[in-house]
Amino acid sequence: MNVLDFKKRKKSGQKISMVTVYDYTSACIAARTDIDVLLVGDSAAMTMHGFASTLPATIEMMELHSASVARAVQAQSASSLNDAQKTKKFVVADLPFLSYRKDLRANVEAAERLMRTGAHAVKLEGAVGNEDFIRHLVESGVPVMGHIGLTPQSVHQLGGFRVQGREVSDAERLLAAARSLEEAGAFSIVLECVPSALARQITQNLSIPTIGIGAGPDTDGQVLVWQDLLGLNTEFRPRFVRSYCAGAEIFTQALNSYARDVSSGAFPSLKESYE
Repeated sequence: MNVLDFKKRKKSGQKISMVTVYDYTSACIAARTDIDVLLVGDSAAMTMHGFASTLPATIEMMELHSASVARAVQAQSASSLNDAQKTKKFVVADLPFLSYRKDLRANVEAAERLMRTGAHAVKLEGAVGNEDFIRHLVESGVPVMGHIGLTPQSVHQLGGFRVQGREVSDAERLLAAARSLEEAGAFSIVLECVPSALARQITQNLSIPTIGIGAGPDTDGQVLVWQDLLGLNTEFRPRFVRSYCAGAEIFTQALNSYARDVSSGAFPSLKESYE
């Protein structure tokens, strides 16, 4: 999948699937699936580093995770048997908090650092004040994914992790923001935690695809976080998450089985030993 396929998917009505991953092993697995897009989210600050929000994410942190995911996609593509089987995952990397709200030189450097990891595009939050920077990136050859609604980097400004766009004025503001991002050159937009009716309206008013998370079924695609999708995070279960396996339970059972085998002497056996 490449950046031109996003509009094609919207026109054809074929939904886009995106998952947020952060490390080489997880990305290797995701690269062998039917998932279309791998997002290296700044949510890594929370899921991988234990912070309470995405604000502690830095360019250095995002470089590390983005490079790991990009290498995984490249490795899986190289190991495919033939061209028809090569994985074609599109990798998007998040620009972290305030990394794109400085002067133009610093903003471009932040985007450049993420693109040099092997990402195919960058994602940034919000529209107002970002339009000129998005135009500059797009004109410089950097695809940009937008993100509106609940923008986690603005959690303190928003008063917490809350659904956005329930009031008429807020809904109008988000619709205007979506149009502004499209006009600036964004190739797609994430809609996070907005009412389904508003997400549908925004989606219908844009020629670029929307990718929802907590935005109902009428967006052009969906995104979930790896740990939520696989049921690895048992302490965070918002309404919009569907877990597709009991990952935490499966891992716990496997680790306990290993511990029992070590304790009893059943592991390692002769089969798992060198003579």
